[in-house]
Amino acid sequence: MQIDHVETEAIWAVLRRPSLWLEALSVARSLAPRRWWSRPPFLPLPDPELLAWRAATAYGSERPIASDDLVAYLRWRKRQRRTRG
Repeated sequence: MQIDHVETEAIWAVLRRPSLWLEALSVARSLAPRRWWSRPPFLPLPDPELLAWRAATAYGSERPIASDDLVAYLRWRKRQRRTRG
C-alpha cells in the first residue's frame, strides 16, 4: 500500500486542525469495512470503489478528493452534529 501526494495533503490538512480530529476519526470509523482487522493490510481503510463513487458524485469524475473539500466536509459534518444534538 502506498499513500500518494493528494492523500498526504489531506492527512496534513486534518492534522493541522485539532478541532476536526474527532470528526475525522468518526468519518474514518464509518467508512471502515466490517472486520477490517481480519484482512490485509489490517488497516481501517475505506473501499477504493466507495471513495471513487463519492468523488464521482462530488466532482463528476473519479479524481481524488481535495484536502480543502475534506476540511470543509468535516466542518460541515461537525456543525450538523452539533445542531442535531
